Amino acid sequence: MKYKRILLKLSGEALMGEQSYGIDPEQLEKYGKEIIKVAHENVQIAIVIGGGNIFRGIQGAAKGFDRIQGDYMGMLATVINSVALQSELEKLGAETKLLSGLLVEPVTEKMNGKKAIEYLEQGKIVIISGGTGNPVFTTDSASALRSIEIKADALLKGTRVDGVYTADPERDKSAKKFDKLSFDEAYEKQLKIMDMTAFTLCRENNIPIVVFNMNQSGNLYKVVTGEDTGTIINNEL
Repeated sequence: MKYKRILLKLSGEALMGEQSYGIDPEQLEKYGKEIIKVAHENVQIAIVIGGGNIFRGIQGAAKGFDRIQGDYMGMLATVINSVALQSELEKLGAETKLLSGLLVEPVTEKMNGKKAIEYLEQGKIVIISGGTGNPVFTTDSASALRSIEIKADALLKGTRVDGVYTADPERDKSAKKFDKLSFDEAYEKQLKIMDMTAFTLCRENNIPIVVFNMNQSGNLYKVVTGEDTGTIINNEL
């Protein structure tokens, strides 16, 4: 295995499947099976999932919500998604622990890096909800922060496209894919991989980011085993 301990970042919108809102049980099951397959290879897995399928704070602010209150609503949405994913993983036979930057008793435990590592080393899949526990910060930033706290080998960002392109491949058919990038190259090209806070945290703490298509069956396994899929961004030239 190329990576022994990973932080998997999933978007909340990905859980919608073909729906326009909420959680699609079939999509949840599909993701659960992909994660279980990797866990069976003794890879330690922590997961951060967004809440955009339920509520996104910055969009709520644009519609008149107070930004701070909206961000807390978004953090609670990540807890809902995380509970759903935890339920699915446990149904598939995995042992899990649900932690949160925003404590919601008795559903979650308070996020603690040392405790998370302890659970990972016990073979449990650790789901970390509630963002950073603070408003303004995105779940991208939360995933970068949690990667540092658990000493992850890499941050894997599961998307619906198979890597980083020169432009949006869904809109520009001439867009070209990058197989590898340095953090500096990605910054110079102004590629929208993660928000700048998240990106900087990963660069300064030497945590590679791998962007890949989570919707393609088997891709998560391929990334973890080192097969050529997605785009890797790191400090190497």
